[in-house]
Amino acid sequence: MAQPMSASGGTKAIVAALGANLAIAAAKFVAFAFSGSSSMLAEGVHSLADSGNQGLLLLGGKRAKRAATAEHPFGYGRERYIYGFLVSIVLFTIGGVFALYEGWEKIQHPHPLDNWFWPVGVLLFAVVAEGFSFRTAIKESNELRGQQSWAQFIRRAKAPELPVVLLEDFGALIGLVLALCGVGLTVATGNSVWDGVGTMCIGTLLVLIALVLAAETKSLLLGEAAGPDQVAKIRAAVVDGDVVTRVIHMRTLHLGPEELLVAAKIAVEHDDTAAEVARAIDAAEARIRQAVPIARVIYLEPDIYDEKAAAAQPPSNT
Repeated sequence: MAQPMSASGGTKAIVAALGANLAIAAAKFVAFAFSGSSSMLAEGVHSLADSGNQGLLLLGGKRAKRAATAEHPFGYGRERYIYGFLVSIVLFTIGGVFALYEGWEKIQHPHPLDNWFWPVGVLLFAVVAEGFSFRTAIKESNELRGQQSWAQFIRRAKAPELPVVLLEDFGALIGLVLALCGVGLTVATGNSVWDGVGTMCIGTLLVLIALVLAAETKSLLLGEAAGPDQVAKIRAAVVDGDVVTRVIHMRTLHLGPEELLVAAKIAVEHDDTAAEVARAIDAAEARIRQAVPIARVIYLEPDIYDEKAAAAQPPSNT
């Protein structure tokens, strides 16, 4: 993932998406009541599910700030990953599956579309509102994305909030276009089956997005190492060329989006005193934190380098 997002990072995008989705959901349900469009009902449920998702992300961010306890000595940073995973489940079950069911029902039992101008007007309003939310998410993401492509940013980001909002808003905009196509074809042909087809397409889209989100947040829940750039900085910071001569092996693990655990076995000379080694370790920890500020939990174990023993160690991420 890109540079880690601060604990408050992404909040503006989440709040913007929440406000837009609540307004859009209300408008879509009104349009459904006047027109009977299944696309409008599916889109209304989609927007309502998205609003719940943003609420979950905000709750996860708040709970992740709790101080560490004796039972959870590394804190609660991973709660943001848990709530991100819950978002993918909500999007799949409430948004995607419901839309697929509603679309199938409309295809099996079509009924005329009344007052078609209601859904068209609401959909155009929704495109503008979702576009504003999407623009906010893009602006915040660009501050962290660097030179990465959008696909790389979504796959590598350690903080789940912005990738979730980006995919939700992107999916919502495509869903709105699909809904417009379904309603437009229904009005043009007089065959309301097209409304059901549009709804089925929306459901398929939501399921695919949910699967991508689930895969990415599952990886974070399992525990991901620091990115290659951060690993290189840590490795360079450990070695002072005097007491600490090399990194024998090292492991890194994200305890949360902004908290990194570093554990390494470092090589020292056999004639170094305990005091010299202790001072070297303290200095190495300070250099690591300066090079990678999110490296907050650091364990360095001194050892005498042995090439055969080092080769027998499991692969490290250095």
